[in-house]
This record gives sequence, structure tokens and C-alpha cells, in this order.
Amino acid sequence: MKFYILSLGCAKNTVDAQGMATLLTRVGHQATDDPRRADLLIVNTCCFIEPAREESLVALREVAAAKKPHQRLLVAGCWPQREPYAILEAVPGVDGLLSTRRWADIASVVRQLTRPDRDKPYIHISDVPMADDAPDVPRIAVQGGSAYLKIADGCSRPCAFCAIPRIKGPAVSRPLERVLEDAAFAASQGAKELVLIAQDTTAYGRDLGLEDGLAVLLERLVERVPQVPWIRVMYAFPGAVTPRLMEGMARHPQVLPYLDIPLQHAHPAVLRRMRRPADVDWVRRTIAALRERMPEIALRTTFIVGYPGETEEEFAALLRFVEEMEFDRVGVFVYSHEEDTEAAALPDNVPADVKEERRARLMELQQTISLAKNRALIGRTLDVLIEGQGDGLSVGRTYRDAPEIDGLVLIPEELLVGEIVPIRITGAMEYDLVGEREA
Repeated sequence: MKFYILSLGCAKNTVDAQGMATLLTRVGHQATDDPRRADLLIVNTCCFIEPAREESLVALREVAAAKKPHQRLLVAGCWPQREPYAILEAVPGVDGLLSTRRWADIASVVRQLTRPDRDKPYIHISDVPMADDAPDVPRIAVQGGSAYLKIADGCSRPCAFCAIPRIKGPAVSRPLERVLEDAAFAASQGAKELVLIAQDTTAYGRDLGLEDGLAVLLERLVERVPQVPWIRVMYAFPGAVTPRLMEGMARHPQVLPYLDIPLQHAHPAVLRRMRRPADVDWVRRTIAALRERMPEIALRTTFIVGYPGETEEEFAALLRFVEEMEFDRVGVFVYSHEEDTEAAALPDNVPADVKEERRARLMELQQTISLAKNRALIGRTLDVLIEGQGDGLSVGRTYRDAPEIDGLVLIPEELLVGEIVPIRITGAMEYDLVGEREA
């Protein structure tokens, strides 16, 4: 059979989709980029928040509407884990459901889908915590010169607004040696950047009995794959950035001076309602320590506006905090109620127009900060990982920019994709830079 996979949502979903493709290929199926040529259509969904579910629903309906009589449609990922029967009701033509916790069973599920006596959708859902059920399948997804490397699944944090622990289950770290083997495999494929991902990278190894597991992993990675010039850490939890992790990042040039710490808010009362770490002074001290050890560090964070009960005073405190901290990158989400979360029991009492207005105000503030930081780079030469080229232009990223979510560097020359090239910065915008190859 020929199969086509459409993966939606985050990079963690992308890694799972690549794992499914590997397993299908091993049993003789063939991948295709053209859904019209496929016998099996797989949509790997996301349902973290309402906009993600809407994106998944639109994509599913489009695929189902174009499905030919001989094709089979399998819905995989987070949404089947959370609302399997809602999918069957909303999207006629679905032939099977595969939950995110059981993606490694893809080959057997496909066999069930193609049984001649099958007369109703095949449902393969499990609430068993995720594990490394396909140990011989690399948990990576290569995109150009970068490779996402998943180090854990699930989450054990108690955040009141988040459904991920109910969808993915508790945190389960992958064995250290398997992560190192995957890193070596990515290096053998020519990866110039490893992007470490999990729901919470700073929780890595805790369930394995490792103390300071992420720091240990980074120390082992730089030994195992010295040929990979960039190693990037995503999704660090507030309060879990340890001195050993900071020192390891500062000591090893391979580990990029970049850290993503989703803070979600900056007013202690809101953070307590969110069931998040509420010591804002810890954030200040940690950021000061990171910048002292790594003066060039780029810091990314995300915030939620319009959380239940958020007052104008609390939001103003968030604005002051962002202005004070001068983060390099900020993402802003508007709060929406999610079923099966603690916050869903709270009154959603911030009007929608107020939420959007607060989001706009926060992003406008951040744009001025980002523009000033980008302008300060004019005249400097930075290494840029080239991601695409054509029509006399190239686009790439500096160490300051994570794939898909941060800014780009635009270069008026076609350069080799996947290479790291020194680029002199000649112009700056709110999010992106302009540069030319260093002579």
C-alpha cells in the first residue's frame, strides 16, 4: 500500500508521524507526498487547545471529502486519545482511530483497516502511560539541516489550564542510551542541529532515577556527537533550570545559548490560580544568572492572557514584567476553556474582546523590544543555518531562532541548504533580519 501522512500541531507530533512512517515502511508499505496516489490517508491530529482542534477538524473534513472509495482514512494523534467518538460524529468517512499513546501499533492497525470483513471504524485507544514501545525506531524528525529529538513523552505537572497530562499521560523519559543512539543517527544523516523536545525537557530522567537528568543528557550528547555544531533546548519548566544545567550550557559551545522557558504569566496570584510556580523573583534571579554566564543568550517564553479572573491590574503587572525582562522572543496565547482541566471549573469571566485587546497590547510591547534587539545586531556576523533558497534568495536561522517559531535571516544569494554560513547582518525588522555572506 501507499500511505500519506499529514501531521498537525507541534514538533512532538512530527516525530511521532515520522515514527509511524518508519514502521509502515519496514513492513513493505510505501510513503507518498501525494494524497491522491495513496491507499491509506493518515491525519496526525492535535487538540491541545480549541484552535488546534479546529485546525484538525478542517483538515480532516478536507481529506475525508476528497477520499476515494478504495482509500482508508486513519485519524491518529492527540484528538483520538481525547475525544474519539466526537471525531466519528463530526467527520463522516473515518475508517479508524489510533490514539497518540499507541502510535507504535500502526502496522497492526493498518492490517485491521484493510480486512475485507471490516464493516465499522476500527478504534485503537489506550489509557496506558506512554512508553518507548518502538525502541528500534529513531525518535527524530529531520527537517533540512535540523533534527527534532524527542527525549520524553507525557507530563506530570499539575497546570490547571492544560489537558496534556490527560491526553499523553504522566512523564515517561526515554532511556539515556536510546536518546544518544538517536542523536548519533541524526548526526550520520548530516544534521547540523539537534532540537531537544518533550512536554517538559527539564523533567528528563526524573522517572529513571537520574538527578539533574537534562544536564546529564547534554554532557553525554556533546561527547557522543561532537560533529553536530548546534544543540538546542526547548520547553524548560520554571523552577527547574538548575545551576548544573546553566553551567553545562555555558561550558559547551555545541549547546546553543538559547533557552525556551514558558512562564505563562508574571503575577503571583494568576500563577497560583494556574497552579504554576509563583515565585516571580526566582525568574528574575534565574534570568540574571543565565545572562551572567552566557551574555549572548537568547531567551524565549510564552504567556497566557485572559486567564479566569485576570484583572487589569494583573495584566498590567505582566506588561511591566515583559518590559523589565526584555525577552528575545515572546509568544502570546488567548486563554480558552479546555474540558477535563481544573481551570474549566472556573468562570471564563474575561470577555473575548478584552482577551484579544490584551494580546495585542502585549505583542505590540514585545515588538518594540524585539526590534531594538535585532537592530543591535546590525554590523555583526552571525552563523546562519540555511533552510531554503530560490529566486536569488536564501533564508536561514541564527542560534537565536528555533525552527518554525522564531525569526529568519533573509540573504540575497542562493546558498546551500543545510549548511551553516557566516552572515553579516545588514538590516533588521521586528522578527527577522537581513544579511549578506561574509566576504
